[in-house]
Amino acid sequence: MTTTRHTRMLILGSGPAGLSAAIYGARAGMKPLVVQGMQPGGQLTITTDVENYPGFREVIQGPWLMQEMQAQAEHVGAEMIWDQIVDVDFSKRPFRLTGDGGDVYTADTLVICTGAQAQWLGVEGEQALSGKGVSACATCDGFFYRGKKVVVIGGGNTAVEEALYLTNHSQDVTLIHRRDSLRSEKILQERLFAHPNIKVLWNKKVARFVGGGDPEGLVGVDLIDTVTGEASHEAADGAFVAIGHKPSTELFAGKLELDNGYLVVEKGGSKTAIPGVFAAGDVADQVYRQAVTAAGMGCMAALDAERFLAEAEFEAAQAAE
Repeated sequence: MTTTRHTRMLILGSGPAGLSAAIYGARAGMKPLVVQGMQPGGQLTITTDVENYPGFREVIQGPWLMQEMQAQAEHVGAEMIWDQIVDVDFSKRPFRLTGDGGDVYTADTLVICTGAQAQWLGVEGEQALSGKGVSACATCDGFFYRGKKVVVIGGGNTAVEEALYLTNHSQDVTLIHRRDSLRSEKILQERLFAHPNIKVLWNKKVARFVGGGDPEGLVGVDLIDTVTGEASHEAADGAFVAIGHKPSTELFAGKLELDNGYLVVEKGGSKTAIPGVFAAGDVADQVYRQAVTAAGMGCMAALDAERFLAEAEFEAAQAAE
């Protein structure tokens, strides 16, 4: 049997942005509902060692951090709902959203925190060695490869920026690209080519991530030349897949403004073009994509939503007099 529920604040997504929004919304008395989506806890639930989230002197586990965030959100009054939204109607307030089981949610305000997923190559060994040498975030994991040999796969801005960043930790960085030229901005290319600790392997694609040792970890990547078909191997302790991110915005195509697939919000804030609809975290962040920035954006969105409702309710009261 399907149900209809109303809330002053509906939050889509339960990563750092969604749960931070839930904490702030609950403490403002808005009793937010959090629709957790396909991946409760977000990307951090598949991240093992987290060393860059403030407040913890020792390395912590991503899944544990998200469990603690959820427990905090529930403690202050947020409610978690296991559902996936399949349809949204922004034509009038309250907004109307439908879950995949037919349940309907109406909301005075909506905070979208559906995140973005790293794009993967889909080759052998990639998932098996994820967190054991294979990563999609140099800023997150580069510190663990101090003094070790690392490779970066990709040819756009993200790949070049990751390669340059990794030189802070490694004196042996290799960029692997399947073509004979990069797609990144020229200024980034100039910095890359001028760096003495970075080499580039052109016309190479990764065929397999190779594991070894006990416990098993990455030992290298098997490559195929995209021109000659010749096979080769590049030894590496760490491999960073940097072929882009895909924000989870399919639900909002044609309903909210997008830029490269990311939701567009006002500069320095969380407001979308539709009053009462806000976005936070990686779904609206093309640049930083960090847990701590997502959490900060979730806080901003909740505060923006609370102010929006206060203003709307004041105007309604004035009109009724």
